[in-house]
Amino acid sequence: MAEALVIRNLSKRFGGLRAVQDVSFSVNEGETVALIGPNGAGKTTSFNLITGFFRPDTGSVSAFGREIVGLRPYDICAYGLARTFQVAKPFGGMTVLANVMTGAFLRDKHIDAARKIAREAIDFVGLSAKEHSAARDLTTIDQRRLEMARALATQPRLLLLDEVMAGLNPSEIDQAVALVGKLSKRGLTIVIVEHVMRAIMAVARHIVVLDHGQKIAEGAPKDIVANQDVIRAYLGTGYTHAAAPGEA
Repeated sequence: MAEALVIRNLSKRFGGLRAVQDVSFSVNEGETVALIGPNGAGKTTSFNLITGFFRPDTGSVSAFGREIVGLRPYDICAYGLARTFQVAKPFGGMTVLANVMTGAFLRDKHIDAARKIAREAIDFVGLSAKEHSAARDLTTIDQRRLEMARALATQPRLLLLDEVMAGLNPSEIDQAVALVGKLSKRGLTIVIVEHVMRAIMAVARHIVVLDHGQKIAEGAPKDIVANQDVIRAYLGTGYTHAAAPGEA
């Protein structure tokens, strides 16, 4: 299976803080990989390094065989990497449709074509009934759906999801997990940062664990939840694997 994303020895300092230190991992095409760890572990910083919002001090980021360090965020997006943000960033006064069209304009500057692409993305995430609603009036889960739709409208090959389940109740988490599953079935490569372990266990086939900016473990979900370093740093000694959405 071809590699969609290859991270090698990625490091970033902010003053005296080592936010990310010598991190390496890879993601195969069509794979869903989770990036987990405690708050401040370097997960979102890693996303910012991958997508060009920050430039690494050292290391490389290769996507679909091309080095992308040094490219601007919009060039990286145009190359096929789209992301959502930890805090949803809709254009509050614009409608859902207009928000998603801003993503669609990356590929097609014609209004009718962009509207068609946007509506397909909106329908995919289940927001068709609210396409004329102002983004600021959406519920938390619908703002997360909007983030996904806008990213999907750029027609990515690789999607980076940053805590799309934060603040959701159990029922909404089940819906979000189902949506990520739909994206995976489309053949999209996904890297997801998430704290909801039952969701991670449901969607990811491979997990990378960060702590204090360093990778401390990597492997299949069943191995990660039994890893003593991960338990000490993140899961806690009382952790037990809760049923994932859809499990009995």
